[in-house]
Amino acid sequence: MQPLEGVRVVEVATAVQGPAVGGFLADMGADVIKIEPPRGDANRWYRGHQNTLPDEVLGTQFIGVGSGKRSISLDIHTDLGKEVVYRLVDRADIFFSNYREEALGRMGLSYETLAKRNKQLIYGVANGFGHKGPDRTKPMSDQYAQARSGIAGVTGAPESETIIPGAIIGDTAGALSLTLGIMVAFAARERHGFGQKVSTSAYGALLWMQSWEVNHTSLTGNLPQKLGPFHPISTGVTGIYETSDGGAFCIGFGTHEAWLTFCEIGGIREITTDPRWDSQEKIGAMTFSPNRESENELRSHVAQAMRTMTTEEWSTFFEELGESARCQQVLNYQEILDDPQALENGYIVEKEIPHAGRHKVVGNPLQFSQTPAVPSTLFSELGEHTQEIMQALGFSPDEIASLEQDTIAGR
Repeated sequence: MQPLEGVRVVEVATAVQGPAVGGFLADMGADVIKIEPPRGDANRWYRGHQNTLPDEVLGTQFIGVGSGKRSISLDIHTDLGKEVVYRLVDRADIFFSNYREEALGRMGLSYETLAKRNKQLIYGVANGFGHKGPDRTKPMSDQYAQARSGIAGVTGAPESETIIPGAIIGDTAGALSLTLGIMVAFAARERHGFGQKVSTSAYGALLWMQSWEVNHTSLTGNLPQKLGPFHPISTGVTGIYETSDGGAFCIGFGTHEAWLTFCEIGGIREITTDPRWDSQEKIGAMTFSPNRESENELRSHVAQAMRTMTTEEWSTFFEELGESARCQQVLNYQEILDDPQALENGYIVEKEIPHAGRHKVVGNPLQFSQTPAVPSTLFSELGEHTQEIMQALGFSPDEIASLEQDTIAGR
């Protein structure tokens, strides 16, 4: 038994912020039906840079958010297509989308319309910048949410050009936010007996993720600045430092003994007697009255020490120090695919990818002791389950054939 076994979900979504919700719920055992237009979700075929896969292989973005769902392909603007969607919604527990609400309204899929048909329905919708305010209708992709949320403004080295983090954290944060909201509304329905609408946005999720930094600005009047390998507010030596052969580690020190050992090995023993840095409190991250100039000088000494040995040598050193040192090597994505910690926790799993064979891909971050989530290996072909779903909804063979013909004509 899986956590959401028996829960019926209808997805009308595209790209990542929406489909990632469906992929997450499907991993939890929900029956997720993805409604796709005749040409399919563009996410199926999006290639991106450095994609040398054959054309028949699903886009790598789709693989991350598209597993575990049944696919029905139809033109929602036709009377028959709309009727299929309505019958699905009538039987559903959850409907969600990341289409703009104006577009959903034009398609007859507004909250008000669907709630009249199914008063128990949980209706989830995510957009770029929130569902109120002057920019509620503005289009969004991940980079735009990162820009507006402020995270791009604190990413990069001092005096460097403004850059964005190298992952679609806005889309995925928005997806997690909507998933959480949907499940809270689902729990409320089970306790109180009514459905409701849940809304969120990539912008709102990114602001929540930066609550410390934004609140710090509000209360102190001080604007955090880009500090490259260091957090813009945190104090102490903790940060990312490069080794002699181009590797890197994020390091800190849990005990003063570990710090002294590091300085000895790194050739900076003389700084351990400097009154500015002669205790754990002075080099740690909990200094209450930090001096930025002194801190920058200390960090430069640590950087100098790290450049005296190779990545492998430092890895051995930190391993021997054990938990008295805080250390994590900066991994690239290929190394993550082989990381035992990711594999044993199910964060990386193997799946059979259509037309591509077995590959390691990102799994689900949650584990349950009694109702485990099982990573789905189903990657539906476009419209693969149209006939099956329509039959279960009571449509006749002629109606099924008519819808499939309309769908083919629209491709």
